[in-house]
Amino acid sequence: MNQTQVTEFLILGFSETPQLEKLFFPAFLLLYMVALSGNLLIVVVIGSSPALHTPMYFFLGNLAVVDVLCTCTILPKLLESMVADRTISYGGCMLQLFFFTWSLGAELLLFSAMAYDRYVAICWPLRYSTLMDPRACRLLAVAVWTVSLANTSVNTGLLLRLPFCHSNVVQHFFCEIPPLLKLSCAPTRLNEAMAFAADIILAVGNFAVIILSYVRIIAGVLRIRSVAGKRRAFSTCSSHLLAVTLYYSTVTYTYIRPASRYSLGKDKVVSVIYTSVAPSLNPLIYSLRNTDVKSCFAFLLI
Repeated sequence: MNQTQVTEFLILGFSETPQLEKLFFPAFLLLYMVALSGNLLIVVVIGSSPALHTPMYFFLGNLAVVDVLCTCTILPKLLESMVADRTISYGGCMLQLFFFTWSLGAELLLFSAMAYDRYVAICWPLRYSTLMDPRACRLLAVAVWTVSLANTSVNTGLLLRLPFCHSNVVQHFFCEIPPLLKLSCAPTRLNEAMAFAADIILAVGNFAVIILSYVRIIAGVLRIRSVAGKRRAFSTCSSHLLAVTLYYSTVTYTYIRPASRYSLGKDKVVSVIYTSVAPSLNPLIYSLRNTDVKSCFAFLLI
């Protein structure tokens, strides 16, 4: 066995055929531009509009920052690999893994915070301003970023301890935990156990919080007598439910499985959804279906 530690990795991307890779370039460039501009626009609109300085939009602003972090971590290198250099340094690969895992955990936690916010707003409207005051929102946001930072620090730290001497070819379009574990020439049981535990806590745990919140929300909405009131309550949750469904279905497929069942070929396609498509759609989901955001955006343009 060759015990020489690799100094760089070769990113295979979607295909080993350069001509086919170049066909994907315009699509991913468009996704990158839409995700970056859309999420930055949401941050600007929320930050500059006093009418949007509420808990719901505070968390939406954090979600936009997370999506910017995710797309800027993954897509620039992906676009470069499609037309030019497919290699990435060892340090660059670990940094990409670190920031992507950070954004992944933060997004899952933010979805739970947003579900809790909707639960308090609908089920405890008279206590909403007290339970979700600015201090409580800031504490929730700090918890989201800190917990996700601790998760990525542990998993990246464990990966840094592994020697990569079997191969330096990453059968993916970015540095992610499953394909990197395939390249290690040392036992990866601890890495797999810690990654699986984190996935259970972050994905399954947060999903349980969201489900519980929406069970209570539905029960609260059914107690509202007016049809208009029910419609208004459900409309504030529909965008969040759509984003959660899109993100959780793909993340769960990729991570909540034993490493032996990973299919890197299929996982490439699924990974596109939560690394590129979801960050591009989130601004559209939350703005096109939200009259407050559209009106504040129109006011800024005047």
